[in-house]
Amino acid sequence: MQDGFFFQAIIYLLAAVICVPIAKKLGLSSILGYLFAGIIIGPYVLGLIGQEGQDIMHFAEFGVTMMLFLIGLELDPQKFWRMRRIIVGMGMMQLLITAGTLFIVCSIVLNWDWQTTVAISLALTLSSTAIVMQTLKEKGLTKTSMGRSSFAVLLFQDIAVIPILAILPLLADGHVNNANANHSLISDLPGWAQTPIVFGTVGLVYLGGRYVIIPLLHIVAKTRLQELFTASALLLVMGVSYMMQLVGLSPALGAFIAGLVLANSEFRHELEGDIAPFKGLLLGLFFIGVGASINFNIIMADPAFIIIFSTIFNGIKFLVLLLVGKIYKKSADQNLLFAFALSQAGEFGFVILGFAVQLNLLPVVLSNQMMAVIAISMVGTPFLLLINEKWIDPFFGVKEKQPKNKYDSIDEQNDVIIAGFGNFGSTIGRLLKANRIPATVLDMDSDRVDSLRKMGFKVYYGDASRLELLKAAGCENAKIFIAAIDNPRVNLQVVEMIKKHFPHLKIFARARNRNDAFELVDMGVKDFYRENLYSAVNLGVDALVEMGQRRYTATRQGQRFLKYDEEATHRLAEKRHDKKALLMSTLQEIEIQEQLIKNDLYSQLGAQDHAWESTDIKKEEQGEF
Repeated sequence: MQDGFFFQAIIYLLAAVICVPIAKKLGLSSILGYLFAGIIIGPYVLGLIGQEGQDIMHFAEFGVTMMLFLIGLELDPQKFWRMRRIIVGMGMMQLLITAGTLFIVCSIVLNWDWQTTVAISLALTLSSTAIVMQTLKEKGLTKTSMGRSSFAVLLFQDIAVIPILAILPLLADGHVNNANANHSLISDLPGWAQTPIVFGTVGLVYLGGRYVIIPLLHIVAKTRLQELFTASALLLVMGVSYMMQLVGLSPALGAFIAGLVLANSEFRHELEGDIAPFKGLLLGLFFIGVGASINFNIIMADPAFIIIFSTIFNGIKFLVLLLVGKIYKKSADQNLLFAFALSQAGEFGFVILGFAVQLNLLPVVLSNQMMAVIAISMVGTPFLLLINEKWIDPFFGVKEKQPKNKYDSIDEQNDVIIAGFGNFGSTIGRLLKANRIPATVLDMDSDRVDSLRKMGFKVYYGDASRLELLKAAGCENAKIFIAAIDNPRVNLQVVEMIKKHFPHLKIFARARNRNDAFELVDMGVKDFYRENLYSAVNLGVDALVEMGQRRYTATRQGQRFLKYDEEATHRLAEKRHDKKALLMSTLQEIEIQEQLIKNDLYSQLGAQDHAWESTDIKKEEQGEF
């Protein structure tokens, strides 16, 4: 019974449900929770699942396959073209320098065969797309300079897997070891013949997807059966993945190519919406699989080699990434975060090492040791990022660029404090400045801070969620605190800290959507401002005017709409945890709101509606009324 699918599925989900909330409660990344869950339930600790990690890695392989399909699907070709220089420049520089340095060091110190050294160097130079992208998303760093650079390097690495796997057969001596690998259709062919077949298969998948699969999806879409459409997409993923496996390549690589095929089609957003709910769970299974696959028997057999090699490898990759970031003129804090985030090996390393064993490029024992190194480096990445966040990053930032100015310490006390100076916060700041109201501005994006200072804004670099920074900014004596941080989660954390430590402060908070507004209401914040609501109302007012309504009447209607919506949000917040009650109440509020606006429209005399209409005033002066 314990080997059954349902038992193992329950163990996976139970471990995740227990470990991830504990990790979040301790202030750690959810990735660490998944990794520790895998270690605990894996074959080398409690032994609840898996036989020597094989069953676990089946889950992990499926998770990373779907993850790479979504990455390929989300890859906008136009965005790729705009980023081509940074993708090719930073990505190629990192890959070549890292692989070259590892090759030289391993050749001199360990005296391996050059074919073995090349395979291992190429496997270790690739970072973990799953860990890095999930970490960037959790920390709200995807739109920062570091986030864009990380995405560029990871994208180049994912694409580079194709030529790497195609080149490996050329290094083989023709004797393929099939005892420890799955047999493929081309396994018995010589290396010079395998390479063109691999490239031909990739080209066939791409052309077949564009000229066969997409037309078939058009036919399926006409049935208007959503589940059939999703099933067709999954069939494409699995079919392409199986085809890649037949020629000895990774199924995950096939899924990535399938995503690229559909990325430029009209079905892209629909597929994202259908598959996105599964993305988090599949990634969680992947991280659990990585944790459970750490072979402690291999580590304990030669712990000195594993630990020393892992340390040197991570150190080399970290220094190379620092160099690449320095060449591209990144600030110290962004560069450190960039180097720490990508300093690990990645999931494609497992694929390359497995393929290298199949080609007899390295012995099985050495391959298992390198897989342990990869797994350890992936587990260690969240810890490195935590160390950087807590003890390294506070001492860097734009400070090194501004050694002569006084921006490092907050030297002013104002009645208004603004946290977050992106598009939203800077608009507020400019309006206050135009009215000669000084404000203390805090922002944690060092590149943005540096740019704003060059434009004449006095902005302080720092994390507004830190109590000591809020005290230094003058929260104890200020009157208004404006929470305008781009990341909604961080923005809510800051508001919560202000409510707790500075209850006298009047808070004006930014809300990304209605759910954020509900959170703010729960915290006792009365003044919140939903981003899309006000721009949508302004557009609606202009549409009413264009359709013949007077400007005064349309503007009043817009203001009434905002007032009623704000009142409704406060009422609905009380029922937000009961989905059925929330839905019913929302429908009632919509009906009430529409009726109130109609009553307001007809309660005023038409003659009063042009009270401040400039066009009508001019006509009145000319005696036309």
